[in-house]
Amino acid sequence: MIVDLFAGGGGASVGIEAAMGRPVDVAVDHDPVALAVHRGNHPRTLHLEADIWDVRPLDVTGGTPVDLLWASPSCTHFSTAKGQVPLDRSIRSLAWVVVRWAKQVRPSVVVVENVSEFSKWGPLVADGRPDKSREGETFRRWVRQLERLGYVVDWRLLDASEYGAPTKRRRIFIVARCDGEPISWPAPTHGPGLDPLRTAADCIDWSLSCPSIFERKRPLAEKTLWRIAQGVKRFVLEAADPFIVYVNHGRLQGRVASIRCPMATVTTHSSNALVSAFISRFYGGSRAPVGSHADRPLPTITAWDHNALAAVCLAKFRGTDPSQPASASVEDPIPTISAGGVHVAEVCAFLSRYGADADQLSLVDVGEVAYQIVDIGLRMLEPHELLAAQFGRFADAYDLAPARTKAAKVRLIGNSVAPEVAEAVVRANTTRRSP
Repeated sequence: MIVDLFAGGGGASVGIEAAMGRPVDVAVDHDPVALAVHRGNHPRTLHLEADIWDVRPLDVTGGTPVDLLWASPSCTHFSTAKGQVPLDRSIRSLAWVVVRWAKQVRPSVVVVENVSEFSKWGPLVADGRPDKSREGETFRRWVRQLERLGYVVDWRLLDASEYGAPTKRRRIFIVARCDGEPISWPAPTHGPGLDPLRTAADCIDWSLSCPSIFERKRPLAEKTLWRIAQGVKRFVLEAADPFIVYVNHGRLQGRVASIRCPMATVTTHSSNALVSAFISRFYGGSRAPVGSHADRPLPTITAWDHNALAAVCLAKFRGTDPSQPASASVEDPIPTISAGGVHVAEVCAFLSRYGADADQLSLVDVGEVAYQIVDIGLRMLEPHELLAAQFGRFADAYDLAPARTKAAKVRLIGNSVAPEVAEAVVRANTTRRSP
């Protein structure tokens, strides 16, 4: 049997099925929305909607040997993203269910996935925060329990982007085996010297409107505006190789590239305009990254997503004063990725207010041609874009419709396991079965 505990919307199950050539037999989760999505995509799996502690391992297996047990217990009360919020002891104790399954049904291979901070699992003090002096104590005790049951245990941090996923998602994977076979770790397939990393740009739906930040009915928060301005400064104004989307006659051409690609020569034609894009991020403290390049993997997706597309609209500059309206706006179409128009004065004031240097307020050199920032658009990423980043090559075949609402879809994606890294770990530690 193959059992997926804390199955969620099914990311791990997708990877397991790809590795083993057959469906997961049993998926367990307490969330009816998650199981509705899982059921729709894995109709041959038995789905158990229950509290994980109410599920009796022997009742589930009926004595059938378990080849693989996968468990992804809730990570929210281990992650540093939780900040200063008190942590829940009951949620942090969910991983002990793995020991229960190991005792009662002795799976040949056990894989546990969680945030990297899981290895620091320890007791909490009275106010619900981790006891720094006892960091990792509970994790080590949990490992020892598995070892006493005859398991060999090892763990590593793996980045999903190194296995083909278009998202940079680093998680700890713990593998435990009692079948006498050695634990194996999959070699990365993507990165320097390997296949190219997949990027955020691969996942973005460039046909969607990206409304101007200067035309919002409700102004953005000051901190958000600062982060956008810093992103424009870093990823557009100061970037040696800014990411460019080419626009032809007011429509996106369906290709994205850097300014060093041969296609850049078409940008001098009056019927073409440009958008320089990057990923803006909306969480973390003052030292957290303000964003990332669009031609790199998407930053980690969370249950409440914080990644947005920032689109900096460019038109050829033919004036002498960057603070004045662009003469190029008459001859060069403004990209339709932005719902706005020409906001040159607003762009200059905005960048000046939030930290850009006076001599680079709105001009960008693209090849040998000077372009002027005429608008800045912003929108949050849509569920189908986030799914493309998290599920990689499996995204097109995966149906999130049973989740119904956008918030539910984003939550399930953010809580899911990236299937491509799950596939790699399982393939390295199991024998492929025929369907």
